[in-house]
Amino acid sequence: MTETQYLDWLKSQTAFRVVLIEAAVQISGVESVVYLATKPFTTGAADTPANTSYLPIATVGTLFTEQLSLEGDGALSAGLLEIDNTSGARDVWAGQGYVWTNRSIKAYIGDIRWSRSDFHVIFDGIVADIEPRGRNKLGLKLRDKLQRLNTPISEAKLGGAGENQDALLPVTFGQVFNVTPLLVEPATLKYRVHTGEIDSVIEVRDNGAPVAFTADVAAGTFTLAAAPAGAVTASVRGDKASTYGETVVQLVKRIVTGFGKASDRFTDADLDLPSLATFDSANQQGVGLPAADRLNVLPGCQQITGSLGAQLVMSRLGLLRIIKVALPGTGAPFFIRPEHMLDDSLQPTGRTAAVGAVKLGFCKNWTVQEAGTLAGLPDRHKDLFSKEWLTSTKTDAPAIAKFRLNADPVQQDTLLLTRADAEAEAQRRLDLWKVPRTTYEFTGVPELLQLELGQAVTVYNPRFGMSAGVQALVISLAPDWETGRVKVGILV
Repeated sequence: MTETQYLDWLKSQTAFRVVLIEAAVQISGVESVVYLATKPFTTGAADTPANTSYLPIATVGTLFTEQLSLEGDGALSAGLLEIDNTSGARDVWAGQGYVWTNRSIKAYIGDIRWSRSDFHVIFDGIVADIEPRGRNKLGLKLRDKLQRLNTPISEAKLGGAGENQDALLPVTFGQVFNVTPLLVEPATLKYRVHTGEIDSVIEVRDNGAPVAFTADVAAGTFTLAAAPAGAVTASVRGDKASTYGETVVQLVKRIVTGFGKASDRFTDADLDLPSLATFDSANQQGVGLPAADRLNVLPGCQQITGSLGAQLVMSRLGLLRIIKVALPGTGAPFFIRPEHMLDDSLQPTGRTAAVGAVKLGFCKNWTVQEAGTLAGLPDRHKDLFSKEWLTSTKTDAPAIAKFRLNADPVQQDTLLLTRADAEAEAQRRLDLWKVPRTTYEFTGVPELLQLELGQAVTVYNPRFGMSAGVQALVISLAPDWETGRVKVGILV
């Protein structure tokens, strides 16, 4: 079935839609799969799975809502699948013998007259848990696959019998300035900055003064030539599994596929590789993130993407994307006209406050040192090593005057490395938010089920100043697959 045929079917008034659910569950210690549906459906002998009946006990509706955060922090998306339990036959599903937590679930849409191979994936995620919903229903609480990234980047400890035996081995991604390494061999003055191979140790300092050292980049360590007088710090180009990288996409891909709990790590099959390649091509800014203490994969990656005002997002196909809140959105715009909106449903839902200035922190000093411990250094070096951040501020005088705004904004911290990149990002954010932005929602026709988060759209409507068309960004999608309708949220 071609995509055109699939779209025609979505719009068809004669479609007999059915949603199939395949949910993994551990039953009495055995990993299994339960097959549910919104209508009776049985696969044929040539299908995969073959000769399988799906229990018609599921209510889907708006199975899952996808959304971008305008605050830029990102979040796990959530949903709910209701299961009929009127007779009580499935009370046991919420008992101790059934374990649903953190197991995969997939949903497919199709026609009851189709073969199983013609069905399209509409959700690929994780079951958070099951819960009773009154006397006659059960609910599977759904999360997107980002839930799998809520595990520590690394839990490897130094070990041995020394005073640092319980210390976590540090990890370092991209380029970092003035981190505190872990002393691993006091007798030989060996320090570690990463759990594996790194690109290089740029410099090592003792109380801020450069000192001689020998680096072992394959091991992620260095050895001092002489005993230090004070605090040892290092600037490092970190993890180099095969090639060194420091762009947002390079670091995110490396962390989600190479770190965290082994069973929950992503593979390339979990990544929207074309989308990530496009983002990487357009965003070559360098970033760096060390983790000497416990840090989960997800918040670590959110710090990285947030440096560019972007977010980690799972597509409905269960593929990882990075999307930046920006106008216009990505790709050629999709034109949305009044006939795409049901029952004059377009309505405003919110309005952002205008900002007159943006201040970004960049080139973080990961070990802030008191000026008094930096004796012998030039004053400008003392200032550099005693401050946590360098900053870049961009202001818009007309916006400040027009909206009577504060010219001294709250600092937003990033992992960006250079002033040029920080200034460009600060200006981008200022250009986006120096005017109030309005969010809208409307209920769309089946044709709009093909929309994606972050997509550029041009919206036409006789209301709200949209008669000539306005550029907008898709920020939320709540498809109802049983009716073929979708609630669309946009930022204008």
